[in-house]
Amino acid sequence: MAEKNIKVTLVKSPIAAIPKHRATVEALGLRKLHQSNILPDNEAVRGMIWHVRHLVKVEEA
Repeated sequence: MAEKNIKVTLVKSPIAAIPKHRATVEALGLRKLHQSNILPDNEAVRGMIWHVRHLVKVEEA
């Protein structure tokens, strides 16, 4: 069975966000606005996305 992936795109700047959220965005592999990264769909990644859900857009990949 193929592993599911999700596409995460940074849609809002993390400059004014709290430092923990900035670090989470960086850990997701996002450095510039409108940059996307394809990540495995697992609990760890979903938890990271949940914390910065106001800064990112998530799609099925």
